[in-house]
Amino acid sequence: MGLKSNLHNLKEKYKGTKMAPAFNAIHTFLYLPNETTHGGTHIKAADDLKRTMNIVIMALIPCLIFGIFNAGYQYYAAIDAAAGITREASLFANFITWDNFVVGAWTVLPLVIVSYGVGLIVEFIFAVIKGHEVEEGYLVTGMLVPLIVPVDIPLWMLSVAVIFGVVIGKEVFGGTGMNILNPALTIRAFLFFAYPTWMSGDKVWVHEAVERAGTADAISGETLLGAYAQNSSLAGIDYMDMFFGFIPGSVGETSKLLIIIGALFLIFTKVGSWRIIVSTLIGALTMGLIFNGVVSAEWIGESSKFYGLMNVPFWQHLIIGSILFGAVYMATDPVTASQTNKGKWIYGFLIGFISIMIRVFNPAYPEGVFLAILLMNVFAPTIDHYVIQGNVKRRKKRLKVKTA
Repeated sequence: MGLKSNLHNLKEKYKGTKMAPAFNAIHTFLYLPNETTHGGTHIKAADDLKRTMNIVIMALIPCLIFGIFNAGYQYYAAIDAAAGITREASLFANFITWDNFVVGAWTVLPLVIVSYGVGLIVEFIFAVIKGHEVEEGYLVTGMLVPLIVPVDIPLWMLSVAVIFGVVIGKEVFGGTGMNILNPALTIRAFLFFAYPTWMSGDKVWVHEAVERAGTADAISGETLLGAYAQNSSLAGIDYMDMFFGFIPGSVGETSKLLIIIGALFLIFTKVGSWRIIVSTLIGALTMGLIFNGVVSAEWIGESSKFYGLMNVPFWQHLIIGSILFGAVYMATDPVTASQTNKGKWIYGFLIGFISIMIRVFNPAYPEGVFLAILLMNVFAPTIDHYVIQGNVKRRKKRLKVKTA
């Protein structure tokens, strides 16, 4: 009660001043939102923006914890590989260990701190300047960003990207609920195009592996998706390792099991749209099947390296990259996704379809799901527009028939 009373006194002291949004934000974070919807008729419900954001964060926490352990595991596995030792993932013997946790926490937690720290500072500045309440929308973005970047991305690069993403991806459109692009994906896109050497290749996914191994050629932290894109040898790769996530990759995107559990949680709580998730996966499988059907050995010939991902069995596309993570946590963003039920099916299908198309045709950027989602963010309002117009025309036609 003491803390709540002190915060209330601060709110009253700074009420009406430019610093009021900053103090209101602290109170909102600890307790309930300060503002409720004013004017008009609205559906009464127990949920609010803060609760919705917290549910998504709860669905992401298992991916974050796994990513911490996996960062440490991949670090030691790379060192062992340089010494000619094969390290096999055993959940409790080699994976969930104190050593893995320490290395992972040392590398991953700073990403989380910088993401939230820089992003919330920008949010506070805009709230003070514009005189509105600090919005809770960045709570999810701040958690997503560390999960979709390489573990060794320099913190200053992440800071610059977060500032760009929050300002250009959200604030210029009016803040939470008004943006047309997913802010987390805007941040990732900025990083990829501004600092491509830190976002791709086979040395960026394992923490300091090159330095520890002693030579750049001693280890390879190449992702399975990158290996497929270059038609590299994948002998000995265990599909269960792909599914459980004992592979190099972005911090929170490797464990398909935890992503599926998170998807079920979001669907059960009615925060994530099952239509978008399912249609995205259907679109990806459809494009994979098409490539599997049109590519033959005669076509490949001397240029086999350009067709590595075309030969991937269609179902493997769901476990070798980030498309499952994107479908669950990015495509379902309620602000930037389609709003109509039919529109969600179209929107999700095109995301999956285009993701695999980018993945196959651009080996330099085989992880195309994020660009596909950003593209469809732009077209989501258009999809909804035509869905609604089609519904209006059908209703008018039925009315005309009945009154004829």
